[in-house]
Formats: sequence, structure tokens, C-alpha cells
Amino acid sequence: MTPAGGLISLLVGTVLLRLTLTGTYGRYVRLGMGPWLAVAGVAVIILGSVTLLQALRHAHPVDAHDHHRGDGGDRVGWLLLAPIAALLLVAPPALGSYGVGRAAEVEIRSGGGIFDQLVPGAAPVPMTLLEFGQRAFDHDGASFNSAAVQLTGFVAAGEQGGFRLARYQIACCAADAAPVVVRVIGPGGGHALDQWVTVTGVFQPGGGKVPELAATNIVEVPAPDDPYE
Repeated sequence: MTPAGGLISLLVGTVLLRLTLTGTYGRYVRLGMGPWLAVAGVAVIILGSVTLLQALRHAHPVDAHDHHRGDGGDRVGWLLLAPIAALLLVAPPALGSYGVGRAAEVEIRSGGGIFDQLVPGAAPVPMTLLEFGQRAFDHDGASFNSAAVQLTGFVAAGEQGGFRLARYQIACCAADAAPVVVRVIGPGGGHALDQWVTVTGVFQPGGGKVPELAATNIVEVPAPDDPYE
């Protein structure tokens, strides 16, 4: 392996450790995978360090007659350092509104009475966007029982009289992410795209493919540590 290859491995391991120690890794994978990423980062750092030392130890001077051999491959290897080094300085954000309209949404099917009816009360019932959608398609939202609910997500798109609220579902990492979308109607619009909000309201029947929430209160909130459902 070349010195460039060893240094690339060293930087990749350092990026993994940085993402783990800062908690930024939650933008890309499930939070429970943090310890495994830390172990992987340490292992890759050790592998890269050993490889780099061995490559430098066995390096030999190149004379004018054979300087062209392998020269192109080495240059490409060194060029790969730039994007990896950039990740040490700036970590890409979590998935947001840009991908909502460009990715396949979570397909929600109507259930067979799997939800108990909510009990209307003073406090709204917190739930995920996925549960809201499942309840909406289960017997036309009968399980809501006019109870107030509370959803947290980011603003995916503005619409007349409201906006679309979204949050991604992931199985293991951002590569398999699929958005769940709810249409929020009522006062309190005008929020910026990708702004996280907590919306309190009641289920609005007749929303069609995208379930609707009639908002009674909307509060802007910071992005959560775990942005995925």
C-alpha cells in the first residue's frame, strides 16, 4: 500500500472518531451505533498508521529513468485526501427538505383496528409522524377521537393555508431514508424551510393521500439530537 493509502485510512478513522465524539454521527446513522463507530474508527486509525509507517519505511528514491512508473496512481491517491480532510472541518447536515420531494415516501396502509382510541384531555398526545399517518388511514382516523396530538418535524414545503411537515424514517443509515409527510393547515405559517417545529393540533379528515393536522399551536424548536424516527 502507498503512503497516500495509509494516510487516507488514518484520516477516515479520524473522521469516524470525530463524528462519534461530537455526536454528529446521529445525522447519518442510528444513535445506538455510536460505540461501534468508535471501535471502527480506532481500528482504521491503527491500520492506517501501520500502513503509512510501512510504506514510508520501504519507500526508495526514484531516479530520472523510472520516475513515471506508478506516478499517476500516486497522484490520484493524494487527491482523495482533499474531500476526506474537508469532513474534519465541516460535517454535512442531516437530510432535510431538499430530498423530501425527490425520495420515495413511506407507504402507509390502513390498519385493521390496531390502535386504541385516544382520550381527549388537557395535554396533547405526542406521537411520531408515522403513527399519525397510520392512525389517519386506520378507519379514517377514528382512533384520534378528536384528541389533540403533538408532532415534531421540519418544514418541508410551504403551501397555501399551511405547510408540509416531514421527518425521515431510517432502518440503519441515511442511505435508506424515506420521508413521512403530514400537511399542517391553519394559522402559524411562514416558517423557513428545514426549520424544526413542534405542532399541536387535531386530525383533519379528508386529507387524501397526505394526512392533515389542523394546527392550534406551532413552536419553533432546535433540531433534535436524533433527527430520524
